[in-house]
Amino acid sequence: MNTFWVSLAMCLSIALWATLFPDTALPALQGASGTALDWIGDAFVWTASAFVALLIVLAVSPIGNRKLGPPDAEPDFSTASWLSMLFAAGMGTGLVVWGVAEPLTHALKPPSDSTDVDSMAFLITHFHWGLHAWAIYGVGALILAYFGFVRGTDYLPGSPIRNQFPSSWAAPTAQAADVLAILAVAFGVAGSIAMGTMQVHSGLTELFGIPADSAAVDWGILAALFVTYMASSATGLDKGIRILSNLNMMAAIALLCALFWWGGPEGMFTSIVTRTGEYIAALPMLCTQLNPFNAPRGWFEGWTLVYMVWWVAWTPFVGIFIARISRGRTIRGFVVGVLAVPTLFSLLWFSVFGQIGLNAAANDPAGFAAIVDGNVTQAMYRAFDALPAPALLGGLATLLVSIFLVTSVDSATFVLGMLTSGGSIHPDASRKWAWGVALGLLGAAFTMSNNIDTIKALMVAGSIPFFGVLLLQVVAFGKALVQDSREA
Repeated sequence: MNTFWVSLAMCLSIALWATLFPDTALPALQGASGTALDWIGDAFVWTASAFVALLIVLAVSPIGNRKLGPPDAEPDFSTASWLSMLFAAGMGTGLVVWGVAEPLTHALKPPSDSTDVDSMAFLITHFHWGLHAWAIYGVGALILAYFGFVRGTDYLPGSPIRNQFPSSWAAPTAQAADVLAILAVAFGVAGSIAMGTMQVHSGLTELFGIPADSAAVDWGILAALFVTYMASSATGLDKGIRILSNLNMMAAIALLCALFWWGGPEGMFTSIVTRTGEYIAALPMLCTQLNPFNAPRGWFEGWTLVYMVWWVAWTPFVGIFIARISRGRTIRGFVVGVLAVPTLFSLLWFSVFGQIGLNAAANDPAGFAAIVDGNVTQAMYRAFDALPAPALLGGLATLLVSIFLVTSVDSATFVLGMLTSGGSIHPDASRKWAWGVALGLLGAAFTMSNNIDTIKALMVAGSIPFFGVLLLQVVAFGKALVQDSREA
């Protein structure tokens, strides 16, 4: 079966159905995924906690000394570039969109009674974006890196299944896993293009007064994005993506430092220390309780469960990309880089951005509640209005979203090229460009449909079967570790 043509046809067919007939597609997708999550939804949360423990155990055990590659292998990228690349692919635009909006939302509309709603708001946010998220990414990436660089398999989600399960069901299951991964990457990144376009449009509206409902502006943003990521894709992994990722981190750190200083260094430092300490102290509870905030079931399903499902949905993309750039690192170094470092940066990010949002909303809680209910992309810009140089901050944030978006799409064309080239770590340029065009078309369709609910429903629906693939990968990984330990 030609995976490229089959997956491309499936992507375009499903996208046409979802964008042209949303009144039919959305209820069907939500009904199917809702029924499945009623049965297995809680397993997503428990599995994320189990993955945190698994990675920590691997890092501190003798297995942590094993290299992802031959014993004499050296990392392909410097540590700084490696961290920048994995972080840009892993979260990127979401940090900017939700940095102010999520802590603010939970503080203004707490899910349950609390004597300190601000502390609970930050704890919820850190739970959603911290160790649990990166543990899901980390396990998916580590398994593919181990089988690819140690076992010598193709860099495909189905490879661990093919390698470790000789049963007759393994081959079709592995093939299905590869196709599911392609669909998850394509729809996930196309959704990011749509949401990123909305964020950039909001920024241009705030900065230059451009009409908020102008389709021409959306088309202009999409065209600029397309030209930029296609040009970057032509330069290769070690140039375009690496350079853009380094620019991402420099811009993100610059924005973070500016907010830290203009938000009041003493208050920002207190927020970082306090919120980080609260998160660390709460980790045992967060890892052992299904609903640690005693929230209503509807809130739990609409926030915590959606996040865990979302990270699983993004694992085919982020996992494959992180695996590809991690050759030559030890398992211990991999876990520290993928689990600990991004989590610490996320804690810093949300502690600062969230405090900026709470400070700004103190004088107008009703106004900010209306903003986060109506359009979360505007919350950050409204919070910046209370600081010096809001135009500078807004411009830097909009630039950061743009670079993050280009990096994500560029990385996705590389991953999709790998997935449809038999797992080659050097996919043909024409294959990457074909996916670049396809992602541009999908992103434009989702943007113009202006139906984010349908995009989210596609992501959730795709993540449910891939969850089963991920669990099979974990079992295959465990079998391979036992076999390799006996042969060592």
